[in-house]
Amino acid sequence: MIKLLKNTSAAGLSFFLLMSCAGTDATSTNNGDQTVSSGSSAVATGTAASTTAAATATTTEHAMQQATELEGAWRTTDGQGNEVVMLVQDGFMTFARFNQQNKQFLGTTGGTYTLSNGRFEFKYEFNTIDSTQVGTSTSANYRLKKDQWILSRDGLTDTWNRINESNSNSPLAGTWRITGRERDGQMNTMRPGPRKTLKVLSGTRFQWIAFNSETGQFSGTGGGTYTAENGKYTENIEFFSRDSSRVGMSLSFNFEVKDGNWHHSGQSSTGAPVNEIWSRISKD
Repeated sequence: MIKLLKNTSAAGLSFFLLMSCAGTDATSTNNGDQTVSSGSSAVATGTAASTTAAATATTTEHAMQQATELEGAWRTTDGQGNEVVMLVQDGFMTFARFNQQNKQFLGTTGGTYTLSNGRFEFKYEFNTIDSTQVGTSTSANYRLKKDQWILSRDGLTDTWNRINESNSNSPLAGTWRITGRERDGQMNTMRPGPRKTLKVLSGTRFQWIAFNSETGQFSGTGGGTYTAENGKYTENIEFFSRDSSRVGMSLSFNFEVKDGNWHHSGQSSTGAPVNEIWSRISKD
């Protein structure tokens, strides 16, 4: 399974950043001798097809429901006092390991995921620990138990606790990709491609990531908590890969969601003017 951003401590846990994909289980079918009339065969085939279609629809609906239940922010620790935060939105997820008190960024990974019959499959789009994992997939068993998400494979189990965001009604929860940036007074459209800058927002937490999902190149990340109300979007930085001195800062911007796009303007952490448009990846 994927190695978590965790140290292999006495607990024996060693998940999410480096483990590779397991092989596919082989399945065999036993075709016993059976004699049926052609009419019976047709009826049986039709009934089986209907049953299969109904089962598939039920499974898909259940997977979609569970995918929705997973959306939000989750937290665990690595046994060394470092925090690991997972954000899940719009079929995309990020993991960040950091120590806010010491202003240390310790690693991040992220990508797309799917759920099916109690199996969780994750495809890497970026990985700061091992970029050779980018483009590969790995899987694990999973289950939800109240506000806990439990992943297990090969006798190892890891438990994530949901961050309570019940009081949030943020209009920005989702995974957003930058699609427009103003330069020299001109708003330039940014075309989709392997080079991506994303912002993943739960109800109260955010992480931005710049990376190339084709080459594995990673350009930077930052994250923490945020608020978005009355046209003001404020980020409270808990980790920043490029400059640890930014940790503890709060940055405020103007925001507006218009025609489904997030219009974001203000000043960056360096004081440079910012005017950007972000679009939900669920609309790509």
